[in-house]
Amino acid sequence: MPPLHDTTTLPSALAPGVSAARTPRRRWRGALAWCVVALVGAALAWLAYWWLEELNTERVRTAGARRLETYAASLENLLDKYEFLPRMLELDKDVVALLQHQDDPALRHTVNDYLERLNRQAGTSTIYIVNLQGRTQAASNWRQKDSFVGDYVAFRPYLQDALRGRSGRFYGVGTTNREAGYFFAQGIYRDGKMLGVATVKVNISELEKSWNTGTLDKVMLADSNGVIFLSSAPAWRYRTLGPLPAAVRAHLEQTRQYHQEALPPLRFDADVPRADGTRVVTIRDPGAPDHMRALPMLAQTRMLAPRQWNFIYLSDLSTVRANSRIGMVFAILAYGFLVLLFLFFRQRRRALRQRMQAREDLLSAYNSLEAMVAERTSRLEKITQSLSEEIEVRRQAEQQLHRTQSELFHAGKMAVLGQMSASITHELNQPLTALRTMSDNAVLLFERGRVDDARNNLKNISQIVARMGTITGKLKTFARKSNDALVAVSIETAISNTLVLIERRLSLEKVTFQLRIAEPELYALCDSNRLEQVLLNLMTNALDSMASCGEKVLSLSAGLSDAAGEWLEIRVADTGPGLSEEARARLFEPFYTTKPQGQGLGLGLAISAQIVQDFGGTLSAEQTGAGACFVIKLKTAPLEI
Repeated sequence: MPPLHDTTTLPSALAPGVSAARTPRRRWRGALAWCVVALVGAALAWLAYWWLEELNTERVRTAGARRLETYAASLENLLDKYEFLPRMLELDKDVVALLQHQDDPALRHTVNDYLERLNRQAGTSTIYIVNLQGRTQAASNWRQKDSFVGDYVAFRPYLQDALRGRSGRFYGVGTTNREAGYFFAQGIYRDGKMLGVATVKVNISELEKSWNTGTLDKVMLADSNGVIFLSSAPAWRYRTLGPLPAAVRAHLEQTRQYHQEALPPLRFDADVPRADGTRVVTIRDPGAPDHMRALPMLAQTRMLAPRQWNFIYLSDLSTVRANSRIGMVFAILAYGFLVLLFLFFRQRRRALRQRMQAREDLLSAYNSLEAMVAERTSRLEKITQSLSEEIEVRRQAEQQLHRTQSELFHAGKMAVLGQMSASITHELNQPLTALRTMSDNAVLLFERGRVDDARNNLKNISQIVARMGTITGKLKTFARKSNDALVAVSIETAISNTLVLIERRLSLEKVTFQLRIAEPELYALCDSNRLEQVLLNLMTNALDSMASCGEKVLSLSAGLSDAAGEWLEIRVADTGPGLSEEARARLFEPFYTTKPQGQGLGLGLAISAQIVQDFGGTLSAEQTGAGACFVIKLKTAPLEI
């Protein structure tokens, strides 16, 4: 806007002096304004660099966290897959016999051959059996030159843990063939007495191949002492995150965890913590020349409990900083463009016509905006109404689905009762026949005056009636519809109620029943009626699978599955033919069954899995050495008062 001029007439002698005085003042103000513009530009450039660096670093951190979680889950899944393998060796009679007769060469050859086949099928590195003195008795690599047979391994921590009655878990470098691996060790017992230890070695080094992201990012896995034993950078393997204390180094040498490895520390040039828990570090690659500048990397850590391992993901930040510098340059150019644009419009603003045109444009834009707001508001109301209708339809569909599921669960129970009808009819016909005979005898005894004998006869009739009432009461309880409330249910009571419904079939089919409940008072958070339905379905399936077997054993066990006591397991095992690969893959699909035509709809396991899932638990199947085993995992509940 042009400066305002005073309308007072000045003397001609004073006017030139006033104009000369104003010229330096304007120059000073102009210089000050340009200094302010330069300072604002510098501040904007710094803010742009900082903001872009934080934004890109957060993206890198998020991507690294996802990859870190994926790598950790892959490792956990790999190790969990072999968790049960040492326990399975306890079931082999030849393994137990070898530990009892260690001088028998024929037994040793048989066990060596069995371990060799099992190792090949399981895909493990080595499987071997150790006696209580720490001497290897049999191994899957018995044919190789570096066989473990006869080796002394009592100094290994995993074996010491197993000999103390705990599960041995340990990662280390092999002392015989220098092959690294993760060791699982479990004691082998017979009649409550430990005979030896079963050990399984798994090679997890193959995971390193999947860590190669094709970028400068690095992945490391370190143990609780800070020793890096897996890394996408081979030069970093068997280095440490920091200098090891003398006591730790002495312990590692005693256990030979990293046999003959020097374990030098990894060189850190810088280590700056960030507010989000990550760190910015620069690591000098041991394989690179010392004069090369180390690249900045974002370090993220994830703890793997209970093994106390640390997954470390290092994301390259050189690209982030390069992009931030480009963004800073772009911000400076944009700021300069805006300054030039401001100067341009400042000149044009002085024209009255352009000011009036700007006002007209503003008024037109305001009118257009109101029309647009009205149109968008009308459209939003229609969308809101459509969403409300859709929500109501979905709510009704969910209610109908819930009712249908409840009817399906009830129909499943009725189907089980129908399959058991012949056994239940026979169970009730015998007491009814006895009642008729005893009642006729009571009449004759009264007629002959034998009151005491008649009284005893009536007592027997009362006991038979009570037994029939118990059977029909269990059927009535099982047949009623369940509610959705989860309460504390006694596992022992649920098993007892289920056994009442199948004890006749156990007797007729000559099935040996074994029951083991580890804790006397074991309660699960579930519904008793639906839990009994799941147990009855699993026991009935087990009996059906053993119909053509010579040895029929139905085993049922219950106990806590974790040290914290938050979960419990119910295992139903049989000695039938087991499960094929196809059956295990489609076991819980609706209408899938392995029974002959007309003997099953294939809904029992699907309904049972849904019931257990509603309880917040899981239903799974395992292939044992002598049949199949179904595992129900439920949350524990406080003891009922």
